[in-house]
Amino acid sequence: MTVPDSTASVVRIDGPWSHRDVAANGARFHIAEMGDGPLVLLLHGFPQFWWTWRHQLPALADAGFRAVAMDLRGVGGSDRTPRGYDPANLALDITGVIRSLGEPDAALVGHDLGGYLAWTAAVMRPKLVRRLAVSSMPHPRRWRSAMLADVKQSVQSSHVWNIQRPWLPERRLTADDAALVGRMIRDWSGPQLPDDDAIEVYRRAMSIPSTAHCSIEPYRWMVRSMARPDGIQFNRRMKMPVRVPTLHLHGSLDPVMRTRSAAGSGEYVEAPYRWRLFDGLGHFPHEEDPEAFSAELVNWLKDPEPDR
Repeated sequence: MTVPDSTASVVRIDGPWSHRDVAANGARFHIAEMGDGPLVLLLHGFPQFWWTWRHQLPALADAGFRAVAMDLRGVGGSDRTPRGYDPANLALDITGVIRSLGEPDAALVGHDLGGYLAWTAAVMRPKLVRRLAVSSMPHPRRWRSAMLADVKQSVQSSHVWNIQRPWLPERRLTADDAALVGRMIRDWSGPQLPDDDAIEVYRRAMSIPSTAHCSIEPYRWMVRSMARPDGIQFNRRMKMPVRVPTLHLHGSLDPVMRTRSAAGSGEYVEAPYRWRLFDGLGHFPHEEDPEAFSAELVNWLKDPEPDR
C-alpha cells in the first residue's frame, strides 16, 4: 500500500535536505538527501523514521559526503507492503536503494533495527557496503543469543516480546495519538531527554495508517522465526564474517540494549573494528548528543586506515 499524499506534511519535513522517492526491490522508498561525495546511507530504528538523522545529514554533507536517510519499508513515506519484513528482504531494500541512487557502494549507518539490517546487508551484499557503523544494536547472532540466554537482556527488551501478540500492540502504539511512542523515546533516552516538539513529530509519524503494524513486523519475524527453518537458516548465514571496517557505537546508559550484549559483536568482524561507548547517553546517542556522535562518525569515515 502506498502512503497517500496527505501524509507528506508529516514525513517530508522542511530542512536543508531535499526529498524524493526511489524504487528498489519491488517497492518505493522515501529518502531525504543532502551533499555530494561518497554515499553514506542512514537507517533509522524503532519507533522512528528518517527524521531521527536530522542532525547527521548536514554534518555529513558539510564533511564532503552524500548523506541519504531512507524510510524503511512500511514506515514514514515508504510503501506499506503486505509482506517482506524479514531482515533478508529488508536488507535487499537497502542495497537496492544504493543501486537506485546510482552509487557503486555506500557506508551504512544504522541505529536499533536499522543497525540490525546494516549488519545483515554487510553480510549479504558485501560488495555494496564500503563501511559499516552501527549504534545501539549488536550483531544479529549476538542479539539472538542475548535474547534467549541473558535474562536481564530479555527483560530490558520486553517490548520485543510484548509485540508478538496479534493486533493489540498496533492498537496500543496508536492509542491516544501514539502516546506510547513518546513514552518509549523518553524512557529509553539518557538524562538528555528529547524536547516535546521532537516527540510530537514521532507520534504523528506513527499515527499514519498501517505504520504501527509495519514497524513491528520485523520484530515479530525475528522472534517467531527463531525455531523455524527460515530463522535457523538466517542465523547460520550470519556466521559469515563482516569484512569491511566497522564502527560500533553505544550509550553507556542504554536501557534497551545492554552494553554487554552489544560489546561482543566484534567477533563477527574480520576487518578493523572500533568500539565507542558514549558515557551518560541512552538508546539514542545520535539525538541525545548529536555533536559528539556526528564528530565520531565523520572522523571515522574520513580515516583512511581505522584501527582495530
